[in-house]
Amino acid sequence: MEIQYTIVDTYLGRMLVAWTERGVCALSFGDRDTVLEDALHAEYPKAVIRRAESAAHAWVELILAHLDGRQLHLDVPLDVQASAFQLRVWQELRKIPRGQIRTYTQVAEAIGRPTAIRAVAHACARNPVSLVTPCHRVVRRDGSLGGYRWGLERKSALLAHERPEEE
Repeated sequence: MEIQYTIVDTYLGRMLVAWTERGVCALSFGDRDTVLEDALHAEYPKAVIRRAESAAHAWVELILAHLDGRQLHLDVPLDVQASAFQLRVWQELRKIPRGQIRTYTQVAEAIGRPTAIRAVAHACARNPVSLVTPCHRVVRRDGSLGGYRWGLERKSALLAHERPEEE
């Protein structure tokens, strides 16, 4: 497997986007490039991984436009490994409109597995392509944020940034 990646600045810190010829395989946030790069290599230990010569890949541009609010719906091809259950959860997450949230319970019910709330939370935690699969839009039943792989401050900032402005 050959993977290219780039790291760019965002209002959430550094963002790594990695892709194969088939689609985006990783999207992560952090404060230090080396930590992001090490995590990518750990996730794909047998892959040939190289930094792209330019950050101006079309998928990266779409993701940045989505993050900035210029692209409301994000539709880029993905190349991720997952169980059938994880794929079902992630497909459901991609249906959540920008500016809206769902609870883990609502996601479990939407996929026809109303008692699989913890499994839904685990699938969200294992999501390798944040933003593209918007796991940040899922919260606990009481409205609290729950967890987020990239930190609750980033989850809160994403939700606040996506919230529609009141007129």
